[in-house]
Amino acid sequence: MVVTSQCNGHRVTGLYVGANNVRRYFSKRATQIEIRLDHLLIECGLSPGFWHDKPEIHDPRLCLWLESKQRSSGKAPVPLAMIPSGNNSFILGPAKKEPTAPLLYDMGDSDEDGRNVD
Repeated sequence: MVVTSQCNGHRVTGLYVGANNVRRYFSKRATQIEIRLDHLLIECGLSPGFWHDKPEIHDPRLCLWLESKQRSSGKAPVPLAMIPSGNNSFILGPAKKEPTAPLLYDMGDSDEDGRNVD
C-alpha cells in the first residue's frame, strides 16, 4: 500500500494511511502495530480516530525516521510503501515508481512450442 508522510512546516507530524488502506490492511481489533524502519522495529499505537476520521499514525520515533528520509524533498509529503509482513506488522520504505509503459523485449522468433528459431 502507498502511504504519505504528513508535514506541518518543516516538521513531520505522522504518516497518513488513508481510509481505504485502513479497511483493507488493518485488523479492527488492533490497538497497535509493528513497523520496521530499516533496521529498527517500533510499536505504534493506533488512536480510536484511526478507524473513523483520522487514518493516521503518530509516533515520535516514526516522525524522526521520516524526517531523516525526507530531508531532500523539502515540505512536500513523501509517498512510501507500507508492506504487510505479518499479523499487525509492516515494513515501511520508499515507494517504487512503476514504469509508465510496459517494457517490451525482443525475444526473437519462436515456433509454436516457444523454441527459438533464430
